[in-house]
Amino acid sequence: MKKLLTLLLLLVFIASNAQDVYLHCGKLIDTKSGKELSEKTIIVSGNKIISIETGYLTPKNPKDRVIDLKNKTVLPGLIDMHVHIEGETSRDQYLKPFTLNDADVAFNAAEIARRTLLAGFTTVRDLGGSGVNVALRNAINSGKSDGPRIYTAEKALATTGGHADPTNGRKKELMGDPGPAQGVVNGVEDAAKAVRQRYKNGADWIKITATGGVLSVAKSGKNPQFSEDEIRAIVQTAKDYEMPVAAHAHGDEGMQRAIRAGVKTIEHGTLMSDETMELMKKHNTYLVPTISAGRFVSDQAKIENYYPAIIVPKALEIGPKIQEMFARAYKKEVPIVFGTDAGVFPHGQNAKEFGYMVEAGMPEMQAIQSATIIPAQLLNAENEIGQIAPGFLADIIAVEDNPIKSIKSLENVVFIMKNGVIYKN
Repeated sequence: MKKLLTLLLLLVFIASNAQDVYLHCGKLIDTKSGKELSEKTIIVSGNKIISIETGYLTPKNPKDRVIDLKNKTVLPGLIDMHVHIEGETSRDQYLKPFTLNDADVAFNAAEIARRTLLAGFTTVRDLGGSGVNVALRNAINSGKSDGPRIYTAEKALATTGGHADPTNGRKKELMGDPGPAQGVVNGVEDAAKAVRQRYKNGADWIKITATGGVLSVAKSGKNPQFSEDEIRAIVQTAKDYEMPVAAHAHGDEGMQRAIRAGVKTIEHGTLMSDETMELMKKHNTYLVPTISAGRFVSDQAKIENYYPAIIVPKALEIGPKIQEMFARAYKKEVPIVFGTDAGVFPHGQNAKEFGYMVEAGMPEMQAIQSATIIPAQLLNAENEIGQIAPGFLADIIAVEDNPIKSIKSLENVVFIMKNGVIYKN
């Protein structure tokens, strides 16, 4: 009884000494209504927002902290729905699988995660690595490492020789015959087993490579690489385990198979036809455009020996077309959610995507909503992230200028709070 009383007194003491944070916001972006509010105070207690008040409130408790953001624009932490947190573009990236240990990858990924958070992205969806991404997610969630909240697909699923087959480009003695355990699928039975293996390994999402890709050491960047039956088996099995499916796709036929089979997002969508856009609207499938990656690879392909020779023609063909496709998709009212493919280009530059989206015709507020309230819904976290509202997690950022008038201001985030912890001020 005495121990219990001591514990209760300790809890009361801690509660009475807890420090709330009052954020005085000159402008506040309400992502739910799409409106810009002025002169608000956000009150944060622990890791949550407890209220938003009109005017600049002074706390009654002298222990509480006030942060002056009266000359800033405040908005929810940003969400990037397509990153590869384990690595980053470089001249020697195709050598690294043979020179880096898992520990090397993990330390590199930890630095990348912190850089991503300090760019204002408090949540990301990682769409494929080696599995280190699962350990990093857990380390961040437990407070052992700094970084964005990670939803991960662990290892992307491919067909033999397809985009994301881990042994593409290797000599025969090193190719082997990877299967479902390594994320390689050939047939309906393999499809189910590969999904279950991702679940066993700790994935949150499933990612498939429905078509060829630009950066794989293989000839085609656009041919369909899964049968529709295989994709259906993946989607149905994933549904049993409450995991949505994302589909990398550049070519139109591969997209259509994936959409009809029930995937939730199409990544890139480069060569998407008007017919496929209508199909996406019918099935409520979201486009994740990754314009930044397209522009970067097309530029780098012009630098001699930056990529292996087999990749160069694909990069020059596919890369420049994504932004134009995005413009058509937006005009046709295809559902769109923000995603960059960071890792294909340097991490931390994710916010450049906003400028490309606005340049292609999307209004600034909609671009911001595509990186806040919309991805929160797709991640089944619409009551936790993507908005600044009472009861939501305290993921809050601020920029110098008003992004509704100058979208590039999001490339320089000056205040970052995630889960109530301040990482940049």
